[in-house]
Amino acid sequence: MSAWRDFWLRYRRKTSAMIGLVLLLFVMLVAIIGPWLVSADPWDIVVRPFLWPGEDPEFPLGSDVLGRDILSGIVHGSRVSLLIGLAATATALGVGVTVGAVAGYFRGWPDDILMRITELFQTIPTFLLAVVLVAIFKPSMLSIILVISAVSWPAVARLVRAEFLSLREREFVQSCVVIGMSETRIIFQQILPNCLAPIIVMSSILVASAILTESGLSFLGLGDPNLMSWGTMIGIGREAMRTAWYMSALPGIAIIITVLALNLVGEGLNDALNPRLKNR
Repeated sequence: MSAWRDFWLRYRRKTSAMIGLVLLLFVMLVAIIGPWLVSADPWDIVVRPFLWPGEDPEFPLGSDVLGRDILSGIVHGSRVSLLIGLAATATALGVGVTVGAVAGYFRGWPDDILMRITELFQTIPTFLLAVVLVAIFKPSMLSIILVISAVSWPAVARLVRAEFLSLREREFVQSCVVIGMSETRIIFQQILPNCLAPIIVMSSILVASAILTESGLSFLGLGDPNLMSWGTMIGIGREAMRTAWYMSALPGIAIIITVLALNLVGEGLNDALNPRLKNR
């Protein structure tokens, strides 16, 4: 408990980190309970088109080009965007940590092969690769999650590999080798726990990046056609950008708030978990 208390004290010292945490908790709360508070289906036509925000108290954020409630779309879209961001990040972490751990610990030919594969993925622009992969496969939530994770894991692999190469030569690891501890136990019980701090910090960045990638894909019409997301709403509103800019601006603001919150939380985690910054 003392370690958690020290971590919390270091984290809350930074005002921007606390602001990011409050914003992130608010977005998560909206995603969890919002669909019950705004029960209308975001695809239902419930009012006249081009209703501006503030014109009708029943629809405080107005309607889109077909008369769909924008507030309902933003609330339901928060769940879709966060779910895709978290699921894609978890998948990318699973692949990246495994590849980085094997490459960094065993070195030699496993390192050469795995790093060449990693570099191959990194030579292609991530968003362009995501567009091509989603276009090849049928756009769905599962395919989007897999595609985003496929373009995100190389950064995790390189980070974990660097940490393993550094920790591999430490005395506590050599002691484990001397006493005959298995390589699997050394990797998962000794080295990996010491790599968690940078992995946790990178996770917040990956979630934000995944949300932006999903929004970009949905904006281009490559999102799941059965789900309303923030990127889909921006894509719907782009046709009326000059006459009804709020249709794209409101979901865009939701994306900005979420990504900003994740970045601020990531900075706070970095300051709290980085031993070099503990006394600053």
